[in-house]
Amino acid sequence: MTRIALITGGNRGLGRAAAEQLAADGTDVVITYRSNPDEAEAVVAALREQGRQATAIRLDTTQHETFEAFRTTFIEELRTRWGRADFDILISNAGFDGRTPYGRTDPGLMDDLYKVHVKGPILLTESLTPHLHDGGRVVFLSTGLTRYVANPVYSVYASMKGAIEVYVKYAAKALGPRAITVNAVAPGATATDFGGGMIRDDDDYRAMVTRNHAFGRVGEPGDIGGALLAVTAESAGWITAQRIEASGGQGL
Repeated sequence: MTRIALITGGNRGLGRAAAEQLAADGTDVVITYRSNPDEAEAVVAALREQGRQATAIRLDTTQHETFEAFRTTFIEELRTRWGRADFDILISNAGFDGRTPYGRTDPGLMDDLYKVHVKGPILLTESLTPHLHDGGRVVFLSTGLTRYVANPVYSVYASMKGAIEVYVKYAAKALGPRAITVNAVAPGATATDFGGGMIRDDDDYRAMVTRNHAFGRVGEPGDIGGALLAVTAESAGWITAQRIEASGGQGL
């Protein structure tokens, strides 16, 4: 039976990289997007060119009141396209960085970070796991910033990811009887549009980041896609409740 993955925020960056690598490995993919439907359709077209079934569904993970309608749409898509009522992999990737300079943290931005990185992922996961196939995989995207302290403007963002890393352990225990693994993958500095593309585009910033770095370079989206592929593999069924850092040895 072909495995099916749902990836939130799969229209760009790390979500797209995960979708492409899973598809190359033989997994069909459903991605969500909040905006930029053209980006989402481009991802779907690329996955179909690889010979996989794929589709995109709009979802704003800050609007938890819409999750029930999303679940209905998603399950109907599973039935119509795949003849199934369940799926195999859930990757909670949607997010944004949100800078909160110490002493000048904006309460509204803090609320937005909470909605996107804590409230939304938890409520969506709990809504969807009844439809997750026994032996399935749940992965939350965290950040290397929960281990090493970098620019203080990321203090609230990193704290929200730290909350998810704790939630992973509890969810892993709750879902363990169904042999569903729950883990967090924590990327290090990666060349995406995170932080306005600073890691991707600023040579001086990359040099600073890689000064104490085992591999001596920042990550690429494919590096993180590979880590997500590994932790969601059928062979990874004995790995659960873990924070798995994919940083190439940043901060060593």
